[in-house]
Amino acid sequence: MTSAGGLRVGVLGAAGTIAPAILADLADSAEVEAVLALDLDQRKLEATVAQYGGTKTTARVADARAGLADQIAGVDVLINTAAYRINLDAMQACLAAGCHYIDLGGLYHVTRKQLELSERFAAAGRLALLGMGSSPGKTNLMAARAVAELDVVEEIEIIAGGRDFAPRGPFSPPYALQTLLDEVTLRPVVLCGGEAVEIEPLTSGGRVDFGEPIGTAETIYTLHSELVSFGESFGCAECSFRLSLAPPVEERLRELTGAGAEAVAAAAAAAAKPSDKTVSVHIIEARGGGRAVRVRSLTEPHEPFGLGGSVVSTAAPAAAAVRLLARGQINAVGAQFPERCIKPADLFAEVRTRSCTIELQTRELAA
Repeated sequence: MTSAGGLRVGVLGAAGTIAPAILADLADSAEVEAVLALDLDQRKLEATVAQYGGTKTTARVADARAGLADQIAGVDVLINTAAYRINLDAMQACLAAGCHYIDLGGLYHVTRKQLELSERFAAAGRLALLGMGSSPGKTNLMAARAVAELDVVEEIEIIAGGRDFAPRGPFSPPYALQTLLDEVTLRPVVLCGGEAVEIEPLTSGGRVDFGEPIGTAETIYTLHSELVSFGESFGCAECSFRLSLAPPVEERLRELTGAGAEAVAAAAAAAAKPSDKTVSVHIIEARGGGRAVRVRSLTEPHEPFGLGGSVVSTAAPAAAAVRLLARGQINAVGAQFPERCIKPADLFAEVRTRSCTIELQTRELAA
């Protein structure tokens, strides 16, 4: 389906928080011929495309649950940046349209359901890349790089933190409010002795040193999609995900837990979008055989896009996957996790051009 000039890419949820960076990234990618930006909100969509879409991008009003397959006819790959609740609908539309599919994660439970469509994607010769943002996504490849340094893998910790150093309002969440609320209210899943175990929401994860510019900060355990694949992919019996939010953001989320739909919608409408001064840090700590490997990524504001690091951190891996597909560096079909079909070095080379630094450290553990 690839045309001579490059891939034709659809971006669903194009008026959201993360999509502007994806649009800007694709517009700057020689491997992309055209971009179709899709969203329900025509006004926001057109404004976003005008600001970030460059000359390759066309705006189209679309609903993921109504006629999306017709809207994406002729598209080679769809990047779904919309709410994870519509992941299955978007995948079905991609199957009907005959295109590849990429999303930013399914918050564990939806991801597991998405795997049920793997055989249909494989039979169609198409890829469904599940969780190709910063976390899940970049963290999956960071984990693959870490475990390559170990003879045996016993435990993997995934830790994420972000900060906005110039917030545009008293409440400025780093991504969609409803997804954040789900992360802090649904019971987190951790691997314990090789078994998936649920723990209480908002369980403290202790203090973590994220390095500059965040420093040491408190964390909480949250539900995340990496826990679906890491045990099988890497053979670890212990695994968890922890998140550090800016104290005002976490405080407001705690206030909203248990709030009704109207209150949440009002809070979402009043929330300020992230500024262009955000940063995002992700850490993988893998241990086994008396050794520990730490892989840390820092994404800072990306001036060419005029966007902060928290947004670019999530957007850059998805856009990079499109380029890797176009070059033949991803050849898998079916529903796949990033660590099973992408080489860490291939992704790292791409995101390093988007204000992301990645460093690896090893140490011996005390006997």
